[in-house]
Amino acid sequence: MADPRFFSVRGPFTLAQLVDISGAELVAGDAERTVHDVAPLEAAGPEHLSFLDNKLYLEAFTASVAGACIVGAEYRERAPAGMAVLVAADPYRSYALAARAFYPEESEKGAIHETAIVDPSARLGEDVVVEARVVIGAGAEIGRACHIGVGTVIGPRVVIGDETSIGAGASISHAIIGARVLLHPGVRIGQRGFGFAMGREGHLKVPQLGRVLIEDDVEVGANSTIDRGSGPDTVIGAGSMIDNLVQIGHNVSLGKGCVIVAQAGVAGSSQLGDYVALGAQAGLVGHLKIGTGAQIAAQSGVMRDVPAGETVCGAPAVPMRQFFRQIAVVSRLAKQRGK
Repeated sequence: MADPRFFSVRGPFTLAQLVDISGAELVAGDAERTVHDVAPLEAAGPEHLSFLDNKLYLEAFTASVAGACIVGAEYRERAPAGMAVLVAADPYRSYALAARAFYPEESEKGAIHETAIVDPSARLGEDVVVEARVVIGAGAEIGRACHIGVGTVIGPRVVIGDETSIGAGASISHAIIGARVLLHPGVRIGQRGFGFAMGREGHLKVPQLGRVLIEDDVEVGANSTIDRGSGPDTVIGAGSMIDNLVQIGHNVSLGKGCVIVAQAGVAGSSQLGDYVALGAQAGLVGHLKIGTGAQIAAQSGVMRDVPAGETVCGAPAVPMRQFFRQIAVVSRLAKQRGK
């Protein structure tokens, strides 16, 4: 359960209300029964709502004393006696909607801390919160109901859309950011890209004259970096989710709904289509095209274009089935050598 020192719970809610909120169907239980909080299967009690969306947790589900649980239709008959059962096509998504009702995002009234430095030419919308020691440069535009965390630096003429939240210690320059974007602490956006002309007489830096364009509803994890373009812009498509410690190089373009997991890196000028997923520590060389819906497994090294919908694995990355055939061949050879 959430620690009340850090999280404030709302409710309680009846199961009927949770049906409306989550989109799940109540198939067992009293619609007027009240639920006071959410909790994992192992820790939940009679007053809690939990969920099951992975068969690995089926044993925990059948032993749980949770008062209510959101499950897929295939597990409804496995519920313990007395548990209210809500069936959903996507249990985790329905649970997320319910959990957001119990723990909504807290909104604060606008306030600018006395130690913040805001250039007189910057424009701030209504209800903006600016915490201690923030610096906002000349001509910057901050939209309505934004939250700027402690020690963040926003460079000159940066544009930030409504309801965007920026964590402590971030730095943003040369960027236009959309609405409802969430930037976690330590994010670095808009720094010069890694571009230079190599030579024995010295490596000559090439001016990086592009921007970073971040569309609506994007999330960027802690200490991730997004370089500005060298001429073309670096673009992060709407609804994309970027984990902690991710590096996005200059001129990279992400389509909408991409997911990039921790410690992955995308080298300059690569283009990712919509809904591409990169696993943890995956790396892409520059100037690649990754098709819509492609999936890159964790720790893969991608050195060629990947067609839409394909899943690749390994270094150098190959289609998943080919990768496991290669592993099987190497395993057989190792056994033969060991005889």
